[in-house]
Amino acid sequence: MAAELTVPQLSAKHRPTLDQALSAIRSRAYWSPHPEHPKAYGETAPADGLAAFEALRGTRLDLDQPGTDGWTGSEVSPYGPELGVEYPHADPDVLLPAMKAGMGAWRDAGPEARALVCIEILARISARTHEFAHAVMHTSGQAFMMAFQAGGPHAQDRGLEAVAYAYEEQTRVPGQADWSKPQGKKDPLNLGKSFTAVPRGVALMIGCNTFPTWNGYPGLFASLATGNAVLVKPHPRAVLPLALTVQVAREVLAEAGFDPNLVALAVERPGEGIAKTLAVRPEIKLIDYTGSTEFGDWLEANARQAQVYTEKAGVNTVVLDSTDNYKGMLANLAFSLSLYSGQMCTTPQNLLIPRDGIATDAGHKTYDEVVADLAASVGGLLGDDARANALLGALVNPDVKARLEAAAGLGEVALASREVVNPEFPDAVVRTPVLVKLDAAKPDPDAPYLSECFGPVAFAVAVDTTADALDLLRRTVREKGAMTVGAYTTSTDTERAIEEVCLEESAQLSLNLTGGVYVNQTAAFSDFHGSGGNPAANAALCDGAFVANRFRVVEVRRQA
Repeated sequence: MAAELTVPQLSAKHRPTLDQALSAIRSRAYWSPHPEHPKAYGETAPADGLAAFEALRGTRLDLDQPGTDGWTGSEVSPYGPELGVEYPHADPDVLLPAMKAGMGAWRDAGPEARALVCIEILARISARTHEFAHAVMHTSGQAFMMAFQAGGPHAQDRGLEAVAYAYEEQTRVPGQADWSKPQGKKDPLNLGKSFTAVPRGVALMIGCNTFPTWNGYPGLFASLATGNAVLVKPHPRAVLPLALTVQVAREVLAEAGFDPNLVALAVERPGEGIAKTLAVRPEIKLIDYTGSTEFGDWLEANARQAQVYTEKAGVNTVVLDSTDNYKGMLANLAFSLSLYSGQMCTTPQNLLIPRDGIATDAGHKTYDEVVADLAASVGGLLGDDARANALLGALVNPDVKARLEAAAGLGEVALASREVVNPEFPDAVVRTPVLVKLDAAKPDPDAPYLSECFGPVAFAVAVDTTADALDLLRRTVREKGAMTVGAYTTSTDTERAIEEVCLEESAQLSLNLTGGVYVNQTAAFSDFHGSGGNPAANAALCDGAFVANRFRVVEVRRQA
């Protein structure tokens, strides 16, 4: 097919970005090509983006992909309105062979061309960030600014990061080599060798409800950049952001002279549950999944033909030992507990506090005082409804609301959740976090703090000593997993002990955060999201291991 975008054109446009991304993953310094501020996209971008989103509502998003046997779509915004968008429903017996058909040319294009095409896809998505932000907001329940940043530039950064790692891993081996082995008095043995990065097959990306682009882009672009076709299966309540992504990817692939069916969409009818069916098909060789531990475990056990990358549930913990900035610690924790109503896989849940209290720059604080002061800090942060709506967003589904309401019965409530009215979206379910006191004095395998309670729920867990807190931290990470660990201490010895637990149990640690960086935030190109070394996730976003097993190097030897 004729290419409107040539590799030289793409190289002139995007090779500098690829080089900067490669430099960033090596240095781990701050870098992002995607602006975080809405005004950076032009004066008319906010209005244009909203208009583009509104124009999508009540329409049929036709991707012109093979195997379409009907139309489906039932998304309702957590803020209330029905989106009314219909998407193609695919017959996998037709779609999957069509996806495989274009893989040969995509493989032969080589790592650089694939990387440049992927960066062009991301650049076009970036230009529509305002539109995507509304799509993320009205499928995830994130407040607009969070949907804009996390669903836009931060997600795009994570996608670009995956492209950089993919390029790095594929180009470790040279494409050609001349091999000559001396034979003494005889002529040397001479061979010409070629090495080709060969894709595994069709990749299945199973999207999540809360962060469809942020969690979806790493796997999507890691697989595509390593030569695989990618079938995107969105969460049924969060289709639109990923459907738009597929639409852009197909347009760019076609313009670059490749088969657009290298990226396709698989949307399920209500109650159809196609993820299980697709996951075990022989064509599927890679799976990326973010969601419940139950289904993640099922994929790992049953999708035996595929390399499976999962991010599942974990129990995130903060150890409070001591601090030299009590006010800053409380403010930082209050924000961390409140952001997006705790509906982040990185939100802290368990706050482990010695029952005798902690040393601070404001004097010794008892357990009860620490809990009361934290409750007051959260209450103050969310006391203004406008600010509360901007931080909390909306509860993504009724299950979160049910867990929140049940949590109040698990122990003494230090901070009750309250309902917040969103004047722009009166049907939105907005709730502030609940903070519950629990005690770890008696071992209890069914203790609430030993399981994830996803949503705006935090437990202030009393422990005998900091040493007991570390024992509980170790047990929690080892048995349940953790995406994040936080700690506050002024003791060098305690800091080393906490760090040792996290090194041994493979948990990402943040120490003494009191400013504008929070335990539940990670920066692409610098921070690793998850470690792949504890039960919360079997992969990290993003490292070499996340991309290296998505392709194989095939060698051809020729007699020279």
